[in-house]
Amino acid sequence: MRKRADKQFMPMKTSVPISSLLHHKGATVWTITPEATVFDAIKLMADKNIGAVPVMSHGVLAGIFTERDYTRKIALQGKTSKQTQVKEVLSRKIITVMPSDSIEDCMRIMTENRVRHLPVLQDGELVGIISIGDLVNWTISAQDATIAQMEQYIAGGVAA
Repeated sequence: MRKRADKQFMPMKTSVPISSLLHHKGATVWTITPEATVFDAIKLMADKNIGAVPVMSHGVLAGIFTERDYTRKIALQGKTSKQTQVKEVLSRKIITVMPSDSIEDCMRIMTENRVRHLPVLQDGELVGIISIGDLVNWTISAQDATIAQMEQYIAGGVAA
């Protein structure tokens, strides 16, 4: 048995592409325009129970607006959400992934860049968005399925 010097857990290794998660999650992506008010963006996010909304300008991803943007750039700076346009406060540094990127790669990208949402682009077109919650839910489901298969194997049954 190899002893490790650090106490960190080894990450679950997977080469499953994000396209599989998007297929399971569904392809609906709610977006907003840069000219919309922050109030409209927050209302959309509340109505759809999402924590971020991609900002699209003429079919191109211009940025992303998140709950974090609201708290730091509106609430803490004393701006009003009904008078401020999304383009004034959106995050322009957009970190994106492709459908072929693995779930493991996306977890690493989110951790290294301290982001909670990743737009998924294919040939420059927005085809989805994944959140840290999506990745956590997928990981838990995958672990549950692996445990069930192992239990079935140990019990002498045939795995489904």
